[in-house]
Amino acid sequence: GVMPQTIEAINHAKAAEVPLVVAVNKIDKHEANPERVKQELLSHGVVPEEFGGESPLVPVSAKTGQGIDALLEQVLLQAEVKELTAMIDAPARGVVIEARLDKGRGPVATVLVQSGTLQRGDVVLTGAVYGRVRAMLDENGKPVQAAGPSIPVEIQGLSDVPAAGEELVVLSDERKAREIALFRQGKFRDVKLAKQQAAKLENIFEQMGEGEKKTLSLVIKADVQGSQEALVHALTRLSSDEVKVVVVHAGVGGITESDVNLAMASRGVIVGFNTRADATARKLIESAGVQVRYYTIIYEAVDEIKAALTGMLAPERKESVIGLVEVRQVFRISKVGTVAGCYVQDGTVRRSAQVRVLRDNVVIHTGEIDTLKRFKDDVREVKSGFECGLSLKNFQDLKEGDQLEVFEILEVARTL
Repeated sequence: GVMPQTIEAINHAKAAEVPLVVAVNKIDKHEANPERVKQELLSHGVVPEEFGGESPLVPVSAKTGQGIDALLEQVLLQAEVKELTAMIDAPARGVVIEARLDKGRGPVATVLVQSGTLQRGDVVLTGAVYGRVRAMLDENGKPVQAAGPSIPVEIQGLSDVPAAGEELVVLSDERKAREIALFRQGKFRDVKLAKQQAAKLENIFEQMGEGEKKTLSLVIKADVQGSQEALVHALTRLSSDEVKVVVVHAGVGGITESDVNLAMASRGVIVGFNTRADATARKLIESAGVQVRYYTIIYEAVDEIKAALTGMLAPERKESVIGLVEVRQVFRISKVGTVAGCYVQDGTVRRSAQVRVLRDNVVIHTGEIDTLKRFKDDVREVKSGFECGLSLKNFQDLKEGDQLEVFEILEVARTL
C-alpha cells in the first residue's frame, strides 16, 4: 500500500510539477490488492488514468519481471508527450544521486547524466570535489567508456566524497577544476565556522534563558551520503522545547575509534545506519560503555529516537549479537551453492540465529543460516576458536575476508 516514503515521493513530484507514473509492486503475491492501492492514492491526490486522471498505474512484480515492459513503455510515452530531449554531442552535465567511500576504490559516486555525454578520462567538478573519471561502471557493474543522457553510471577518480544532489559538470582543464574546488572548499569552511560561532552564542543565550533544557548528542555514520543527509535532517527535526537533538558529527563509512571518542566527549549516542564499528572501535565501545544504535530503516531510527525523547520506550524485541565469524575460504558446489569455510572469532554461532554479512564494515545482506557443519557433521552451534562450514539462505555472494555478525532477537526493556 501507500507507505510514508510513497507520500514523500508524491509531495516531491507535486512540488516539482512533474508527471507521475505509478508502479504497483509485489503483484505476484496472492494477497495483492491493486484496488486498495488506487483508493489510497486517490486520498493523496493521485488520480489514476482509469478514474479520469493523468497518472498511469502499472501493476508490476520485481521478483518475476511481470509488467516491467509495460512500465518502461509508460515512462517512454510520458517522455514523448512532454517532448523531453537532451543534447548528446556536448560536455556532460548531470547530478550526483549517491556517493560513498569504498575501501578498495576510494570515493565512488553514482551519477545520472542529464545532457551531453560523459566519457572515461573527462575532468569533472561537483560542489567542492573534482577529479578525472578513472573508471565508469553501468548498472550491472560492467565497465563502460561513455554514458549519454538519462544513463546512470558509477564513477571513480574523485578527490573526495561529493554530496548527494550536487550538480556535476565536465570541464576541459583539470587545473581550472582544482581552483574552483579549492575556492568552494574555502567558502564552505567559512560558512561552517560562522554557523558554529553563531550556534555557540545561541547556546549561551538559550542556557541563560532556559536553564535545564536537555540535549541529546548524536554521532551519525551511514553507508552512503544520501542516507547520512536524510538521517541528520530527520533526527534534528525531532528537537522540541524541552529536548534538543544535536548532531555533533555525521559521516560516511564504518564507525571508527575517533567517532567513539567524539561520542564519549559529547556524552552522546552513536547511530550506525547500515554500518558497523571496526575492531578497535568495538573494544573502546565496550570499555567506555558508549551506546551504539544500529538501524537499516530510517523510519525505525526516527521512531526510536522520538520515543526515547518522549520517555515512551516500551519493552520490545531487540537483537543481541552473539558471535562474530570470519570467512576464510569459499567453495562453489553444484546443487548446493556457496559454502563458506569460517573461523569463529568471538562468541558462538547457532544454526537458529540470524546473520549479517559485513564487507568493509558495511552491511550487504541480512538473513538466516541454512546449514552449519563441523567437518562433515551437522551441528547446532560452534563456539569461539573453532572452525566451521556454513551456507546462508538465499545468498550466494560470500567472499573471503567477509565477516558474519551472528545475532538473536530477544525480548528486553528498551532504554537509551
